[in-house]
Amino acid sequence: MAGNSTPQATPQQTPQATHQDRDARLVIAVDGPSGSGKSSVSREIARRLGAVYLDTGAMYRAVAWHCRHQGVLDDPEAVVAAVQDIDLALSVDPDLERVVVGTRDITEAIREPGISAVVSVVATNRAVRELLVARQRAEIEAHRRIVAEGRDITTVVAPDADARILLTASAEARTARRSAQLGGTVQAAALAEQVSGRDAKDSTVVDFMTPADGVGLVDSTELDFPATVEAMLAEVDRQQTAIHPNHPEGDRA
Repeated sequence: MAGNSTPQATPQQTPQATHQDRDARLVIAVDGPSGSGKSSVSREIARRLGAVYLDTGAMYRAVAWHCRHQGVLDDPEAVVAAVQDIDLALSVDPDLERVVVGTRDITEAIREPGISAVVSVVATNRAVRELLVARQRAEIEAHRRIVAEGRDITTVVAPDADARILLTASAEARTARRSAQLGGTVQAAALAEQVSGRDAKDSTVVDFMTPADGVGLVDSTELDFPATVEAMLAEVDRQQTAIHPNHPEGDRA
């Protein structure tokens, strides 16, 4: 990851976690705009901390795919009904990305440009958000150690998380990263819509561009991937130490 602004957190290295550390309850909430790197970074944090990983964005994408497949995207009430009835299985293994609706594996399908273009239709439906927030909270409660990422995790889904972080980057850096992720196959206008366009639509229902009170800010504009992971882990340590003064640093592998 590369860019132009000064990062808000300083990377640091700490020792390997003890077994007792990894047995402790830990909920980390991560929010951020499109292209900020929150998915790949959150996966790595989950690996380092011995936690599961919840990609809430994949939930919204799966719902968008399901509604488009059923031909109900233009009917808000039908969209809500579809969400209530959806048979969705989502992997929480940070090393296994798998999304299944019914018996159909849609892991790759939900990342297609066509889904990116319509996901805000369901993400801005407040009734849909309520249903998925309830599901996300249940998933968090079901796991002792979890890193959950999305757009409203720090403020709505898990406001009492042990660590809450907003991961951001400049618009230029985020667009460049998304272009690299897609292999340069998306035209500039479509790419801008995927990044800034979706952010603008989703920001009508949730603020994921500025950190709420108590939420740490990590700006990855000038950080590469390893440095961003270290900056995020340093922020987790900082918040844990603030809450628990005797919290041992190094709760990571």
